[in-house]
Amino acid sequence: MRVLLTGGAGYIGTHTALVLLERGHEVLVLDDFSNSSREAVRRVEELAGAEIPVVEVELAAPNSAVAAALAGQDFDAAIHFAGLKAVGESVQQPIRYYRTNLDSTLNLLELLGDRGVDRLVFSSSATVYGDPQYLPQDEEHPVGQGLTNPYGWSKAMNEQIIRDAQAARPELAAVLLRYFNPVGAHPSGRIGEDPAGIPNNLMPFISQVAVGVRDRLSVFGDSYPTVDGTGVRDYIHVMDLAEGHVAALERIGAGVTAYNLGSGTGSSVLEVVRAFEEASGRPVPYEVVQPRAGDVAEVVANPEKANAELGWRTVRSLAEACRDSWAWQSANPQGYRTGGAAA
Repeated sequence: MRVLLTGGAGYIGTHTALVLLERGHEVLVLDDFSNSSREAVRRVEELAGAEIPVVEVELAAPNSAVAAALAGQDFDAAIHFAGLKAVGESVQQPIRYYRTNLDSTLNLLELLGDRGVDRLVFSSSATVYGDPQYLPQDEEHPVGQGLTNPYGWSKAMNEQIIRDAQAARPELAAVLLRYFNPVGAHPSGRIGEDPAGIPNNLMPFISQVAVGVRDRLSVFGDSYPTVDGTGVRDYIHVMDLAEGHVAALERIGAGVTAYNLGSGTGSSVLEVVRAFEEASGRPVPYEVVQPRAGDVAEVVANPEKANAELGWRTVRSLAEACRDSWAWQSANPQGYRTGGAAA
């Protein structure tokens, strides 16, 4: 099938595009390149030996502009990655997050309805569960209660918007994929995570410290009730995550179904630091700073539903994610800007 990837030039989008192409699907990328690079798409083409058409437009722009940009481009399904994604930044810029993340989804749903496209995979997040009421979190965990940041609220709101849209258009089949913490890179070192400015996520920050781009890692708090006082998260290799999207797309059923994509194992910040030091052979200096607004102590997935219904499970370890992140960062110390190939 031909799959529209909104935000397809980003970190998870590029890895998913590669898996789709390797599985025999066609890919159409829609991106505004505000936090991504055309070079990333070029490298996916290089790895896959296939051309990827690209439509440059902001999905949250007026819907007429999006429809005009996609004129003449047909597709059978959509995987929706486009949106803003930093928890801390969302606390500082809530209006921007709500406007971008909600308008993107509303526009896409209108577009799918106008074109009669009835398959949608949505990039959601474990943040929709809020402060965990129990661990590990399964899909029955309450959603939209005790959420701690606008990013999480925007994801929960988008899930409800999709459910309401599907109720009004029953032929729409949608999957909500609740990510835990994506890390790693393609093992070739050709594509990986390349955040603009100071990284908001742990692994790219560690990578940039190890390669010498940054002096030290900021560890946000060391007094949580965890194994060493630092935050615990369920880290999932981005290639496992990409394969989860393709499994969801290929097995999509009627209605709306939510799945956790995680490993089921938690690791603390300092455990990740030590694993990265071992993988890279480089020290990662760090300093403990104040906890970040919107963060919670521990988040771990129960992925049994995805394991059973999608035939999917994580197969790559944290050590492999650290190894692949280092392969990417050491070969591309300035990300996609290495060698002057910036967007």
